[in-house]
Amino acid sequence: MTKDVSGKAVPISVDPKKFEGSIHGSLSCTDCHADIKGVPHEPAPKAVKCVNCHPEAQAAWQASKHGVAVKSGMAFAAHCIDCHGGDAHAILPSIDKNSSTHHTNIPATCGKCHGQKFVMEKAGLSNQMFVSYQQSVHGRAVARGSQKAAVCTDCHDYHAVLPANNPQSSIFKFNVPHTCGQCHANVTSQFTASVHGAAIARGNWTAPVCTDCHGIHAIKVRRDPTSATATGNMAEQTCAKCHAGVRLTQEFGIPGGRITTYNSSYHGLANKLGSSVVANCASCHGVHYILPSSDRRSSVNKANLQKTCGHCHKGATAKFAMGRIHLVENEVIDRQSFAVTIVRRFYLAMIFATIGGMLLHNILIWFRKAQRKRRAAGRTVMRMNVNQRVQHLLLLSSFIVLVLTGFALAYPESPFAWLFGSSETPRRLIHRIAALVMMGVGLYHIGYMVGTREGRQGLKDFWFNFKDARDVVDVMKYYLGLSKKHPRMGRFTYGEKAEYWAVVWGTVVMGITGLMIWYNVISTNWMPRWWIDVATTIHFYEAVLATLAIIVWHLYNVIFDPDAYPLNWAWFDGKMDEEQFEHEHGLEYDKMRRERLEGHIISSDRE
Repeated sequence: MTKDVSGKAVPISVDPKKFEGSIHGSLSCTDCHADIKGVPHEPAPKAVKCVNCHPEAQAAWQASKHGVAVKSGMAFAAHCIDCHGGDAHAILPSIDKNSSTHHTNIPATCGKCHGQKFVMEKAGLSNQMFVSYQQSVHGRAVARGSQKAAVCTDCHDYHAVLPANNPQSSIFKFNVPHTCGQCHANVTSQFTASVHGAAIARGNWTAPVCTDCHGIHAIKVRRDPTSATATGNMAEQTCAKCHAGVRLTQEFGIPGGRITTYNSSYHGLANKLGSSVVANCASCHGVHYILPSSDRRSSVNKANLQKTCGHCHKGATAKFAMGRIHLVENEVIDRQSFAVTIVRRFYLAMIFATIGGMLLHNILIWFRKAQRKRRAAGRTVMRMNVNQRVQHLLLLSSFIVLVLTGFALAYPESPFAWLFGSSETPRRLIHRIAALVMMGVGLYHIGYMVGTREGRQGLKDFWFNFKDARDVVDVMKYYLGLSKKHPRMGRFTYGEKAEYWAVVWGTVVMGITGLMIWYNVISTNWMPRWWIDVATTIHFYEAVLATLAIIVWHLYNVIFDPDAYPLNWAWFDGKMDEEQFEHEHGLEYDKMRRERLEGHIISSDRE
């Protein structure tokens, strides 16, 4: 028996040929096992201390994340033998292709631990870094046998693997350019001379280094559409991480709004549409050698703009290059921005006056024509009484307000939000008031439908029956030209019944989920907090469903249906044209005629 470098007792099983071919093959057994006095080895030899021959490597390892982990008692942390082959008597030199520390084998060696999900989770880490590396440009190149592509040890060191927050670490932010420069010397020299490199040299933590733009482990080739440096991703993702916010402006006085102004330009719009040749940030400002516009060497210096623009726009003259690309709306600082601002304001005023005038003109004419048509029609059938119309009006108005405020809350950057200002508070307050109105109307409606005679009759008339299914088929046959007879339906058609019960269902669901979201802390006294997430999801999609149903189904029936156009006025005065009523509600019309006739006969008998 003997002990390995971790102190564990293991049986001695030495293959002489492997040992002779190992990097230690020129040594004798006692060079490492100095305590051996005879054969067999009793007692077991002490653990071999690599530090006796490799003091520098041992010191670096002890200070590394691996060494610190071992010292803290983490049994599965990497020891020397874990990386150098597993068999202490068959360690091969790194230049040997079969060595676990050969360049092309390093990823697999590190992956024995860092590729294992559960091993990494025990250390409080993730195996995703190893997975990302395998898919990266470096990992793929190594897998193809490249001897130059970066492996784990090129960036993290061999023995001195230190955490990224250690200033001595090769992956400490301010050391990253030097680390990448070991392979990419020309690029690093350009970066060091750039505005970003100068900021890093001054100790500016907000300035980007290689990994901020290219990624850390998941570095991909530029032609890969998922790469951070792909043409379509530069403005929206890579450069936007710093230049889309206001921090650079507030902290360092760097002009802001660059991403917004790019996106609104021709270049930005073409980029969003998927153009693979349109200019992005790097096309004009450079890739690594980015300089401020005040520097005469900068590609965006006034003296160089003609050449820069000419890369894409062949034959571009000095006049073509005149003017700024990043033109901030309503910012008046030169003739270009002054002219654009004046033209914009002129057209906004003209659009408001012209389109607003057209809108008022057409609304007035539409309203008068609709009134004339309503008065001319034989509107004699009472469809909705005052009580029902008030309920409908409150439901209608609260629903519209709920839709507008709800989507304003869900999409704070959308036009819905502009209707209620920049603050969430008024949107939330108005939304809740409208919700209370809708729930109040709902509770009143329940009492009305159950507690009044006409309500109970309405509830009975709204109930589905087998004839509704036949009516659906007969209506389709009629409008497809397969039948000449329109089905005669009762007081409420199958469509009106379906819509009524959909409103009932939607009001109940939206009310319950809305109250759960509103009183989320109280709700979680009876249920897990994740139920609130479920309620929020139901609330949102039920709102989308209800809104689309109203637009597609209800608005068609009361406005866009040629028989109702320009508007079904029953919501206003409760009346309906008798001819249309007979067409849509033939059975109810027959019932109404019989009641009229019976009433006329009784009246005649009394006379």
